[in-house]
Amino acid sequence: MLLNFIRAIFVISIIAVLFVSVSIVTGKGYADQDFVGIVVIGLGAAILVFIVDVFTPRKQMINVVGIFFALLVGTVISWGLSYIINLVNEAYDVALSEQALKAAKIMTGICICYLVVSFVIRTKDDVRFVIPYVEFAKQNKSARPLVLDTSVIIDGRIADLCETKLFDAPLVVPRFVLNELQLVADSADKLKRNRGRRGLDMLNKMQTNTFLDIKIDDTPVPAAEENSDVDHKLVAFTKACDGRLVTNDFNLAKVAQLREVDVVNINDIANSLKPIVLPGEPMEVKIIKPGEEATQGIGYLDDGTMVVVENARERIGEVVLLTVTSSLQTSAGRMIFGRFERPKIDTETPQAARPVASGNWDNRRGSYRRNNGGHRPAQ
Repeated sequence: MLLNFIRAIFVISIIAVLFVSVSIVTGKGYADQDFVGIVVIGLGAAILVFIVDVFTPRKQMINVVGIFFALLVGTVISWGLSYIINLVNEAYDVALSEQALKAAKIMTGICICYLVVSFVIRTKDDVRFVIPYVEFAKQNKSARPLVLDTSVIIDGRIADLCETKLFDAPLVVPRFVLNELQLVADSADKLKRNRGRRGLDMLNKMQTNTFLDIKIDDTPVPAAEENSDVDHKLVAFTKACDGRLVTNDFNLAKVAQLREVDVVNINDIANSLKPIVLPGEPMEVKIIKPGEEATQGIGYLDDGTMVVVENARERIGEVVLLTVTSSLQTSAGRMIFGRFERPKIDTETPQAARPVASGNWDNRRGSYRRNNGGHRPAQ
């Protein structure tokens, strides 16, 4: 909206300067070359600058201080270019009148100021200026604060997540959340009292951690009554500060989403990081190399996860069917442990069901021993 307003002022200024200049030139009877010079220089520069601005990507609007800073820079540049215009007029014998030179300098100044303002608006996220009272810092979308719920403070997993540098945003605990923790810690119910004390301990632990940026915010909640419940205040507070609500309360997360508030659910994060296999599940893997133990074989999944298989050392180069026994998740990655079940010899099948061979049955060898008679001895 602000950029379109600046564009409109630019167009109106160019038209006004051209109209006044042409009126003065035609009224005082100057040469035709003055009229042509004004029109060509003015309209040509204005159209070129406007096309360059419109067909470049748009970015966020700049604040008022930034616009004044850009106008100051544009004025200084225009003052320098005015001497260049005079030099060109004298060196190449263009012979423009004094009025035409003034009009050219004014339109050049307007174009330069417009370009500088547009440049600052579009590149303020990429360029950093540090001067007194003016600072354009890169705006990072991940810097939106994380507003902590009572339940997520008692849970405590948010501290471990922030220590892994998954979130680089500051943590905010509203004053009414701290008051609720204190009420729960002072409850007559032993279970609630323990939960409240655990929440206070976790909050104290996070405050003493130098890696976490956490603060207690005393800002009053807008559009929320003093006697409203904590959930209603949390949603209103998060929406007012343009933050993200961190909770593990399913109902609160749904209400916040209906109010168009971004929610970070700790349970959803834990669910997305659950192991891909569970103990007892079958899976296939190709044995690549022997393991450290005498009977172990090593295989790998498509994502690079190492699978340690018992009783598979002799199956190198084969795809085996194993049963998952356990999985291990560490900071270095995930490992899956399984067992390959060897085929067993069927010793419980009745002899009548076994294949008949000419000879005596040898229990130690598990097969028939041929003899000259070729008949099985009677049992």
